Amino acid sequence: MPFLSRIRINPLRAESRRLLASPRAMHGAVQGGIPGPPDQSRTLWRLDPDDPYRPQLFVLTTEKPDWSHLVEQAGWPDADGEHYAVRDYAPLLLQLAPGRSFAFRLTANPVQNTNRPDKPTTRQQERIEAGDRRSFRLGHRTAEAQLKWFLSRTERWGFDIPTAPHLDGTYDSGKEPPRDIRIIARQRRSFRKRAVTAKEAHVVMNSVTFEGNLRITDPALLAERLLGGIGPSKAYGCGLLTLAPLSERE
Repeated sequence: MPFLSRIRINPLRAESRRLLASPRAMHGAVQGGIPGPPDQSRTLWRLDPDDPYRPQLFVLTTEKPDWSHLVEQAGWPDADGEHYAVRDYAPLLLQLAPGRSFAFRLTANPVQNTNRPDKPTTRQQERIEAGDRRSFRLGHRTAEAQLKWFLSRTERWGFDIPTAPHLDGTYDSGKEPPRDIRIIARQRRSFRKRAVTAKEAHVVMNSVTFEGNLRITDPALLAERLLGGIGPSKAYGCGLLTLAPLSERE
């Protein structure tokens, strides 16, 4: 049974600053709230810093979690109010139906696979010169390419993005009208992860937060993406798609 959690983070505490600065550290903290073995529980998470003084962590788990450790280390353990909320996710899944619309938010890592990078790194050039024919996974860097990546995949995710409301007529009528979606945050993250060989491997990712309205075309496909996530870098805060009734945008 899936559960969606929301945890308040206090950005002024030392442990909070460490977690907010490191996707790897935040992943470890998230895994610490799940009772089962880490490799047997699918977990998605996303950090929403709409209010930098009150960032919120959203986590989707397949088991009911306990976030007491996060409250103690990175929240307001002695303050009033709801420190974290855990909700059964099944009622939302039961609401999915063709033609129904929701507000959505997604932080993703848009990537492309190519055999010939335009500007290969030293390591990539060495692979090319060695005759390695495996493709390279490269992140899309421009907002235009990132938005195109999203819109070109919605059909396989079980929804489409309707035309933006209240068009003012300034767009080119010969082109497709703009959709009801916007990019609200873009961030290039660079950090190290510990590889199997105990050496430090470098990770570079271009995370993008999309927000807008969607219309369901295939409830089964959408349910798969809600539970399984979208795109790569799921361990590092990407892939969690959340929905809300249009009158209750998060």
